[in-house]
Amino acid sequence: MVAEKYVIESGFPYPMGATPMDGGVNFALFSGNAEKVELCLFDGEGGETRLELPSHEGTVFYGFVRGIGAGQRYGYRVYGRADAEAESCFNPQKLLLDPYARQTDGKPGFRNAEEMAWFRPEDGRDNAAFAPKSVVRGDDGFDWGGDRRPRIPLAQTVIYEAHVKGLTKQFPDLAHAGTYRALSDARVIAYLKDLGVTTVELLPVQQHLDEYHLQQAGLSNYWGYNTCAHFAVEPSYAAEAEQAAAELKQAVKSLHTAGLEVILDVVYNHTAEQDEAGAMLCQRGIDNARWYWHKPHGGYENWSGCGNTLRIADRDVARWASDSLRYWAEHFHIDGFRFDLGTVLGRGPDFRTDGHFFQTLYQDPVLADVKLIAEAWDIGGDGYRLGQFPPPFAEWNGRFRDDMRAFWVWENGNLGAFAERLAGSSDLFRHGGRKPSASLNFITAHDGFTLRDLVSYNEKHNDANGEGNRDGHNGNISYNHGIEGTTDDADIRQSREYTAKALLSSLFLSNGIPMLLGGDEFGNSQQGNNNAYCQDNPIAWLDWQDADKMLQDYTKSLIALRREIGILNENIWWTEGRVCWLNADGVPMNHENWHDRTAKSMQVLLDGQWLLLVNGARNRQFFNLPQGRWQVSCVPSEKFNYNVSENRFAAGHMGIWVLKQEA
Repeated sequence: MVAEKYVIESGFPYPMGATPMDGGVNFALFSGNAEKVELCLFDGEGGETRLELPSHEGTVFYGFVRGIGAGQRYGYRVYGRADAEAESCFNPQKLLLDPYARQTDGKPGFRNAEEMAWFRPEDGRDNAAFAPKSVVRGDDGFDWGGDRRPRIPLAQTVIYEAHVKGLTKQFPDLAHAGTYRALSDARVIAYLKDLGVTTVELLPVQQHLDEYHLQQAGLSNYWGYNTCAHFAVEPSYAAEAEQAAAELKQAVKSLHTAGLEVILDVVYNHTAEQDEAGAMLCQRGIDNARWYWHKPHGGYENWSGCGNTLRIADRDVARWASDSLRYWAEHFHIDGFRFDLGTVLGRGPDFRTDGHFFQTLYQDPVLADVKLIAEAWDIGGDGYRLGQFPPPFAEWNGRFRDDMRAFWVWENGNLGAFAERLAGSSDLFRHGGRKPSASLNFITAHDGFTLRDLVSYNEKHNDANGEGNRDGHNGNISYNHGIEGTTDDADIRQSREYTAKALLSSLFLSNGIPMLLGGDEFGNSQQGNNNAYCQDNPIAWLDWQDADKMLQDYTKSLIALRREIGILNENIWWTEGRVCWLNADGVPMNHENWHDRTAKSMQVLLDGQWLLLVNGARNRQFFNLPQGRWQVSCVPSEKFNYNVSENRFAAGHMGIWVLKQEA
């Protein structure tokens, strides 16, 4: 099957993947247990030419092919001893993607057992006709002009979490709605700037697949946390699939021009090959034993909850992951990364703060200069590792989410927990030289209820997902305020508004990095679905038509206020000299005050200039203010009374009321 027109030479063991060079393309693939690797080149009619990679050094097979270039479709057939006990799945009848592929052609379908069989390692049929192909990519000549990273200081960072499609799909009168091009639209960017956020965090844009059970159910993986090509841009979000990379680059460039950063949510904890019954598309057939963690007596360790767990502790796998991150940072000018199920990255198999991959990132001159954010858990044993990631990581602070929800939504009156989270969670992060920016504070995220649903539902309503409402979190710390779901009851709607505003004010007035779920600023709802990962429809798309303008304006005022309060922009731990904790009578909090769950109110004086009046109950609360002349700066409603002569303030309901000392 080898055609004479192709000449293959020794080549180079690095860079990995397919790299266009003068006169041809260099190919390099790592496999510690393979015996032989064939490079398969495909012409425009689907004809295949197989060339054995002639060189082998350490774990890398490589070769240089003359006469080809960008646009060439290819794949690999990997030979070795199939040994279930050794966890190897070699089968040269299955065409495999390059784990370094920067573009792919075709998408595998396995809507039923018959289709899945073509991608199973035990199947003896050649599947090249159905398998996706890797595509060689060269320099696309994108003009970055004078693009520069905004380099927003951590203490001044305000993150807006959004889905490329969901953010803009229903944005009014928008060309190319739901695509990368829409992110470049001047009106979308103007909205983000006017809101006051500094950084857009995008759910995965690396190419992904729909899981087997979703394909069977006729659904799709909307969120995209099922990556199959970690170097390739997801083409379904592009106005023109062939221009996906260029469209994403233009979006980043446009956002940068406006002073906005772009962070990508990335998945290096598992791949789309799923569990033992899943498809063999790439890593499983290249070197199953090296790419994945395995149980002592067979089968995958499923610390990701998605069927398999990548063995990032392996030297070659760690290099693949860091190469991928560096590619996005260098070629797409990405400003940072949020790591899904980040505990996996430190496993070896036990979690270590000084894990191999963390050391790799720390030593990389490119990756050391971008924002790194970890989701500090996985579902393995001892998987919850909040506060244990090494600098310079920030961490999604689930304790902030839970303690603030309990304080406001359930009115638990735990002033101690509230104060600890407001002050930056020093109990979790103040060690090893870490600063408050280690705490990424959030009330809601893509995974769970939206803010509107958090105050409108006691129970999840995930029936549309087709799993009998069994999926999604059960412990949401939510409250429907008397009626489940939507209602015309004015009192309930108002009570929900107050609770939502209280949660938002806690988010933006806390020490640390705030993250806002896109749409929460205007009351977006998912109809009670707290796991909308497979809802590529109006359930998960932001509903701009039904936006709550009043809530939107309040959110904007909070973000602006955050910029104005100096101590929130300094990335320092709060000290007694700058922060005073007072009870409702204006007296410093004592032991009894901190443990009185019935009081539910306090005052926080920042730098003697800003006063936060915290009313954690749904009824009216009186405050005797510290000495000074105070002016009302930001309030959740007009239901208050300030008696200047008596220096006494009456907050009409739950919330945080902000006053400023007159000059």
